[in-house]
Amino acid sequence: MYRYFGELLTRGAGSVLGSASAADSALPAAASVLRCRGYSQAVDRDDDPNFFTMVEGFFDRGAAIVEDKLVEGLKTRESPEQKRKRVRGILKIIKPCNHVLSVSFPIKRDSGEWEVIEGYRAQHSQHRTPCKGGIRYSTDVSVDEVKALASLMTYKCAVVDVPFGGAKAGVKINPKKYSDTELEKITRRFTIELAKKGFIGPGIDVPAPDMSTGEREMSWIADTFATTMGHYDINAHACVTGKPISQGGIHGRISATGRGVFHGIENFINEAAYMSQLGMCPGFQDKTFVIQGFGNVGLHSMRYLHRFGAKCVGVGEMDGNIWNPNGIDPKELEDYKLANGTIVGFPNSTPYEGNILEADCDILIPAASEKQLTKSNAHNIKAKIIAEGANGPTTPEADRIFLERNIMVIPDMYLNAGGVTVSYFEWLKNLNHVSYGRLTFKYERDSNYHLLMSVQESLERKFGKHGGAIPVVPTSEFQARIAGASEKDIVHSGLAFTMERSARQIMRTANKYNLGLDLRTAAYVNAIEKVFQVYSEAGLIFT
Repeated sequence: MYRYFGELLTRGAGSVLGSASAADSALPAAASVLRCRGYSQAVDRDDDPNFFTMVEGFFDRGAAIVEDKLVEGLKTRESPEQKRKRVRGILKIIKPCNHVLSVSFPIKRDSGEWEVIEGYRAQHSQHRTPCKGGIRYSTDVSVDEVKALASLMTYKCAVVDVPFGGAKAGVKINPKKYSDTELEKITRRFTIELAKKGFIGPGIDVPAPDMSTGEREMSWIADTFATTMGHYDINAHACVTGKPISQGGIHGRISATGRGVFHGIENFINEAAYMSQLGMCPGFQDKTFVIQGFGNVGLHSMRYLHRFGAKCVGVGEMDGNIWNPNGIDPKELEDYKLANGTIVGFPNSTPYEGNILEADCDILIPAASEKQLTKSNAHNIKAKIIAEGANGPTTPEADRIFLERNIMVIPDMYLNAGGVTVSYFEWLKNLNHVSYGRLTFKYERDSNYHLLMSVQESLERKFGKHGGAIPVVPTSEFQARIAGASEKDIVHSGLAFTMERSARQIMRTANKYNLGLDLRTAAYVNAIEKVFQVYSEAGLIFT
């Protein structure tokens, strides 16, 4: 069943378009709204922006739109001028990174050689604590990258109503060039360095998996912290999320980001108003998609989209791209990559020689790294929906081009927030020291059986038992739920609800400010409003 949200949105956009010039009337709706707001002057024409500057630019765009509303919403006895100064002051506090830690430490390689490892941790905001953000292992790691990703985490948490500040960490290594023993040494030493400076702890800063890290690394971090700095802390294992189940992890965390990408796309693709603007029919049926990056996010996004009727026609990786217009099966591709270490040569597919991002499809999912969609390829993108599974894959100039071309971009700060949402559930589980459903599982099961028995007895009292007992047979859906919700069921339900509620908020904001298809600005406006409220109501002293 499809929803129709967009009547007010279309009417609101029309009121803005009515005042535009005749030349604008020939443009798509989103492009005309964009032109009215002077968006095209607010981007870097060189289109190779510093990543942190890029995120700050998106923030500035949202702040400029929402500033007047924030001033109006202040319920103080200050003059209008004082209110505006207060609003601008808080916005200045939100924008920069609060703390950045840079560490260097030695490790002894298996060969006997010594090597110095560089690592960084950025804490963008402590408006909510603890700070939250992943740890990535990559040779491309830099201070600016972790600052940018930390700031994105602040806004991402705010968009999906997860009460964390933003943080991010990176270790400047290529993990493929290190043995498991060496990676364990690096991970444990980096944990100690963070702990010594107060950059890790259940109530301070909670890392998670990111690029080239996973359950194994998170388990090493938890064990290191719990046996050293957190030795007397009963909540020590809540210092990190994304752990194995045996170490306090939660069911559904591995697939959480990819599942969140699916739910995010689902919420917008089932919205008739947005699909009519794109000239598409609602729903996943007959939709094709291409994924760049077949890692954790790409794999699980592909799996859920495939399950609900969309067809994957192309997958891209660093070492090559594959294409099959008849569809690629995610399970078969996963098995092939596990066996061969690459997707290249996958049976029933052909190599795709061009840029996989420019392939013909309905939905494009960049799930690799930042700044993949730029002004050099934005005009060649054929997809009508771009779903940002990666962080920061679209540059400001490309974003502007997509709006002019009436392409809907579902922004990273909303779409890939599934990971931090389920990390929040894991953190709560660690603090409560009990798994979800354990206390109520049997009670719910017994209650459901009693309900069926009550219905049966009522029918028999009404109609009698002349023909024998009246069986009450549950439907297959109810039968599957009759035993009560497992931890995985609760996690999946909580994630789906979170993504749906956040999508509704973004849609309402886009409607309220006449943003058309500019969902990124709508998401930033939402995040800014929420973070601003925390700072404003907590109280600040300006010196």
